[in-house]
Amino acid sequence: MPGRTVVKLATVSAFVAASVLAVAPTAHADLVTHCIGTGGAVTVPNDLLVPAGQSCALTGTTITGNVTVAAGGNLVVAGGRVSGEIRVAADGYLDATETTIDGQVVLAAGGYGVFLKDARSGNVTVRPKGSATIDSFLFVEESTIVGTVNAGAGEVRLDRGTQVERNVSSTGTYYTDVHDSFVDGTLSVLNSATGSVVCGSAVRGQATFAGNLGGVQLGPNGTLDSCASGGYWGRDVSITSTTGGVSVDDNIIDGQLTVTSNDPAAQVAANNRIRGGVTGDQAAATTNRAARTAAPDREDAGDQRAETRRTSAVQEATAAGDARL
Repeated sequence: MPGRTVVKLATVSAFVAASVLAVAPTAHADLVTHCIGTGGAVTVPNDLLVPAGQSCALTGTTITGNVTVAAGGNLVVAGGRVSGEIRVAADGYLDATETTIDGQVVLAAGGYGVFLKDARSGNVTVRPKGSATIDSFLFVEESTIVGTVNAGAGEVRLDRGTQVERNVSSTGTYYTDVHDSFVDGTLSVLNSATGSVVCGSAVRGQATFAGNLGGVQLGPNGTLDSCASGGYWGRDVSITSTTGGVSVDDNIIDGQLTVTSNDPAAQVAANNRIRGGVTGDQAAATTNRAARTAAPDREDAGDQRAETRRTSAVQEATAAGDARL
């Protein structure tokens, strides 16, 4: 199992209290359903709000409007559908499994995190951390993003057959990793604190890695993470101004590989197939399995953080009581 964080989140079991609130005094007043606890296979004919500090768990629910998770709130959706967008405020959390989100998903600065599994959504955005003390995460497994992924903070991982139909762009994240996934546009990872790993994946467009402090690993036998294979790159790949090490192993690059201003110099294995050749400084690649084994294990820390949030959500929702949407 990969050493870097892989979120393992189960559906939160909670209880529900829900109410309908009329807002905006217009001729046809907009309605907002407030959800605290759990709801079933019903249709919410308007927008939905998870109030600040509350938890809401929905199974098979259809929401015809937009969803807002207020500050400190938790929303868990399984087998549902959201016709609009989902916006998650500071310290808020979204967990969507086997769910379709027609609109975008936006995690605000200081948002706790977003977990998508076997889901489908529009653009996904993680706002830069700013002055917030919480560092966000975005974990996506077996899902389709019909649009772009744009992350400005925290841990970012696309995994297990995830497809992004446009571009993936991250700036200033803790790390941005892509495992066993497909990006139909460009991939850009800039100024990541602990670098980037791409394994067993395909990127159709140009790929740019620059200013990453913890290294860049494309393919197996690097020091950041363990993986079985390299990937396919449809255009040029550029890795520049990187510290912590660069390794490129077992990749097919249908373009040029540029490796400049990296310290130490990039290791480019002989088993890569690079159509446009390599430019820049490079060192002989070596298999460094000992270093890979000793790489920092972020999985335990990530799971502990998710479990803490999950337990807290269950406790808060249980205390709220039970009602129907």
